[in-house]
Amino acid sequence: MTLSLQVIYPVADGTRFDMDYYLGTHMPMVAEHMGAHIEKTLVTKGVAGGPDAPPPFYAVATMTFADRDALDAAMAAAPPVIADIANFTDTTPQMLVGQVVA
Repeated sequence: MTLSLQVIYPVADGTRFDMDYYLGTHMPMVAEHMGAHIEKTLVTKGVAGGPDAPPPFYAVATMTFADRDALDAAMAAAPPVIADIANFTDTTPQMLVGQVVA
């Protein structure tokens, strides 16, 4: 069963998010440490929350995994990636693990 991990970076007053660092440094770090276990990665930059509404999220990173073992292996390799979060944002990321159904 294919699983997904979404890391969601909410916009909140007084927070920052450095998209250049995220794309140029953090995501290559994800690939280096976790990439052997990831099937696919997609990064979505928030641009709107609806018509005439600002985005509620800076970004969403979606990674898919063949199964629970692959996800667990990726998470076991993730400590350097997690430690890097403070280098590009001070918002508190949310995570969602889900079963890919379509």
